[in-house]
Amino acid sequence: MNAPSTAPPNTLRSGLQRIEGVFDLAFGARANPLRQLGALAFLLFWLVAATGIYLYAAFDTSVSGAYASVDRISRNQWPLGAIAHSVHRYASDAMLLVVLLHLAREWIAGHARGFRWFSWLSGVPLLWFLYASGIGGYWLVWDRLAQFSLNATAEWFDWLPMFGEPMVRNFIVSGSVTDRLFSLLIFLHIGMPLILLLGMWVHIQRISRPLTQPHARIAIGLPLALVALSLALPAAIQAPADLSIVPSVLGLDWFYLAVFAALYASSAATLWQVAGGATLLLALLPWLPPRPREPAAIVDLAHCNGCGRCFADCPYAAVTMRPRSDGRKLPGEAVVDPDLCAACGICAGACPSSTPFRRAGKVLTGIDLPQQTMSAVRRELSGAIAALRGRAKIVVIGCLNGADIRGRTGPDTAAIRLVCTAMLPPSFVDYTLRAGADGVLITGCRDGDCEYRLGNRWTEERLLGSREPRLRAAVPQAMVHVCWAAPGDLAMLLSQIDRFRRAILSTPKSARDGLGPPPSKEVLHE
Repeated sequence: MNAPSTAPPNTLRSGLQRIEGVFDLAFGARANPLRQLGALAFLLFWLVAATGIYLYAAFDTSVSGAYASVDRISRNQWPLGAIAHSVHRYASDAMLLVVLLHLAREWIAGHARGFRWFSWLSGVPLLWFLYASGIGGYWLVWDRLAQFSLNATAEWFDWLPMFGEPMVRNFIVSGSVTDRLFSLLIFLHIGMPLILLLGMWVHIQRISRPLTQPHARIAIGLPLALVALSLALPAAIQAPADLSIVPSVLGLDWFYLAVFAALYASSAATLWQVAGGATLLLALLPWLPPRPREPAAIVDLAHCNGCGRCFADCPYAAVTMRPRSDGRKLPGEAVVDPDLCAACGICAGACPSSTPFRRAGKVLTGIDLPQQTMSAVRRELSGAIAALRGRAKIVVIGCLNGADIRGRTGPDTAAIRLVCTAMLPPSFVDYTLRAGADGVLITGCRDGDCEYRLGNRWTEERLLGSREPRLRAAVPQAMVHVCWAAPGDLAMLLSQIDRFRRAILSTPKSARDGLGPPPSKEVLHE
């Protein structure tokens, strides 16, 4: 049985990978900020929260004192107040930009569909809470921009048939904004971010080991960059609010307040239709157009020993452990939730029963992928090895989302494609070398950009012997090579294969000593 087919990446995805390739050169693959946008959003949230708490300590919560207190802060009468105020402002803008980039990247990468629907859908309302949190922050300054923003918000909401009196009346007469109303605005500005944080927590609940902290270089560099920007271009406030006049000239924050420019360029009804339509479209994207899901992984209790490795390695918390249901005295049994399963096969690669060294019959494993079983992988691998010709016979094992070298190499190189590279147990590498291959090259998604999040990481740790199941220490490292490559990195991968071939040819045959006898004919020809 061959690996399932997959469509080539679309133009947008190819473009995204090219852009990320440029960032790889600048930051390194594992510190690429475009692959850590979700973690960046968390970092920026905490920066906004920390600076907000610091500013609140010096903030006068009354209508009459709010503007004056912010003015004192912005002039550094509160220690480091101007920097904190500017970082608070710029980090808020940056968070909105990062979230929108995160949304666009996940959609382009095809991560809005299938088993990922919950993460996508739970992220849609977060956009509303993020905008509400940011816009509400401008109200507390109580300058001309706050006056404009409050009036525009009230006019927009007045279109909805849910208020007895027009809200805008509260902001058109001097003295109509009281301390009680201002306390409500403060409550909203504190409450909205708390709801946003709760929503962010829900957003990551269906994945294991979520990335909420970016790479150390980014975690240090981004705050320093925001401080540098704050020193070079401090965030300014405008003239104090005056409800007796209509502000004519304003410096808008186009990150959060552009929506009001759209309001006055069209109408409240049009803006509600656009906002509601966009929200509905985003919510329906996981099912537009509908498509069948791949079958979930299947547990075979007869070969499951309850070790829990599949549970530990599943990237999407689709595998849980529970007491045995067959009466056997073992630690437990694995259970797969089909709604959460990504059908990536990483669990099969973690199972100790997934070994190709069987004397006869199929490879029977505790957990397997119906569309590409371990037995089918061994059969395909055996056929590919038997067809190899040349002095340096290489088997390239990759994934459906990485570079595809099939048809681009000579008779001394064979390519096997898996759903995910991490569904390959290390024992298959040992098996491949014993069966006649001179080298095994492992490839897959670009470093730091695994389609199933943890596949590259688990593969490397298994090969290095730091994660179960481990590659046997007797396997010569010179005969195994890892090269992560996206479809756009095909030329680089072919170059790496050539280098690997030359390295094999320069390695004495004695390097294979210690591998052990080759698999029997029964195993090779099941």
